Amino acid sequence: MPISTHYYQYHPTGSLPVSVPGKTATQQYTRHNRSSSNYSQYSASPPEAPESVATSGSRVYSSASSQYADADYESASSGATSVDLLEYMSERLADTYSPMSMDRNLAKQAQMSGELNAKNRELQALKAQARARLAKSRTNFSEGMKAAREVQRDLEWTQKKVHALNARAAQKYPDQYRVARERYPSDF
Repeated sequence: MPISTHYYQYHPTGSLPVSVPGKTATQQYTRHNRSSSNYSQYSASPPEAPESVATSGSRVYSSASSQYADADYESASSGATSVDLLEYMSERLADTYSPMSMDRNLAKQAQMSGELNAKNRELQALKAQARARLAKSRTNFSEGMKAAREVQRDLEWTQKKVHALNARAAQKYPDQYRVARERYPSDF
């Protein structure tokens, strides 16, 4: 007589209620100890389906394998019911969190940020001042170059006029011009 095993597919329908033992006001909280033997057990993964069973893309578990997994889960979770996870995490966070050092660091950060912003504004002002000075220097330089060109043109025009007057004086009054050249020598 062949043994027939019935298989079923597990479809989660929602969350199930979990019983958590209540604590009285006089009951003390127990601290979590990582070396406790209660936490040395690991939950087992579900057993593999037999190869003879064809699946349609989702896992199929037998009633026998689910009973095995339930029994293992119950034995692993029975020791952890006395630990209130929220209270434990709150205590751990309160122990590690120091608001004084955080406040000091925030104050230092705000002070450094203010100093950096002040230096940045000072640098921007100095940059604007340097740009204004550079623009003024360029304007002064271009005006100076323009004035130098005008002076050079005026000097060239004056030199031409002096040469022309000397040439006319040498032609019109040669004796007086020669005596004057000997008395006041020049390169003209």
